[in-house]
Amino acid sequence: GCKFDAEQVQRVLEGALAGALRTTVYSPQGSAPLAQSLAELLRRVVPPRYKLVCLVLLSQRGQQSLLVASRALWDPESDSFASATFSNASLFAVATVHGVYFE
Repeated sequence: GCKFDAEQVQRVLEGALAGALRTTVYSPQGSAPLAQSLAELLRRVVPPRYKLVCLVLLSQRGQQSLLVASRALWDPESDSFASATFSNASLFAVATVHGVYFE
């Protein structure tokens, strides 16, 4: 279809995070390329005519807490977002994708 399917994008996000990070050990040097590759994977599931805003946050798992929030100005009839989280013994990840229709 040509509408942003938030449920499908969320399933892809969850699968991508689990598949890519299941056995990954956190490395400050490896985080940026890994976040980029996860964001690139999502480009394939977004329908044409949508602009994609993708945020992938990777961090070492420790005793810290983190709050991730976002705001957007958009058309609720055509625009949407999906978000997923993943953690293992070494790291945690939060991925958020905003799909904004572009005429």
